[in-house]
Amino acid sequence: MVTALPLASSVWRDARWLVLAPHPDDETLGAGALIAEAARDRRLGGIVYLTDGTGSHPRDIPGLAAARRREARHALRRLAGLDVPIDCLGWQDAHPHPPGSPAFLRDVLRLAAWARSRRIDAIAVTDKAERHCDHVAAYHVARAAIDAARRPIALFSYHIWGEPPHGTVQRFRTATILPGRRRQALRAHRSQLSPRFGEGFRLDAAKQCMPATDHLFLRKSVP
Repeated sequence: MVTALPLASSVWRDARWLVLAPHPDDETLGAGALIAEAARDRRLGGIVYLTDGTGSHPRDIPGLAAARRREARHALRRLAGLDVPIDCLGWQDAHPHPPGSPAFLRDVLRLAAWARSRRIDAIAVTDKAERHCDHVAAYHVARAAIDAARRPIALFSYHIWGEPPHGTVQRFRTATILPGRRRQALRAHRSQLSPRFGEGFRLDAAKQCMPATDHLFLRKSVP
């Protein structure tokens, strides 16, 4: 079994964090415990969503994008216990911009500017080996933003779909989060759990049984 070192006793214990989530609800599924821990210690610099999340439903439904933003705000309030800065890069769900394209580079610079102005020390993002194209794209945006930030920032990945990384990647674990608190945060994402907007994606029951800690994988350290 691979050992995960406690984040609180690592060199990253005082890091100021930015969490990049591909879609609203990924923040709770993959980084909910990190968000709770960083917010508790006043080290949460903000949450950034890559997409509008509307690919969860098969047709253009009026109000869905706004609803998913509201759901994310409610979920984060339940995780963090306070209001945190929320930004969205506004990509179309399941239609990521190619790396190197003008739109990709524009948003890399936006993310880099946010990280610089908020004095971010570490970015947590979905892993590059994830199955969903938006999860992979979020990783590459974060990696490029770190290179553009003109500030030493570490890159950590978190995992939602598929197998976590193996090999020599350093693994860290957060403090525990009460299961009820995380479940309440996830329940804020009603569009993903109920027929509120008709037929569409439904988060399966297995994914709703979330662990008490997050495991973070160090993908890029600081010089």
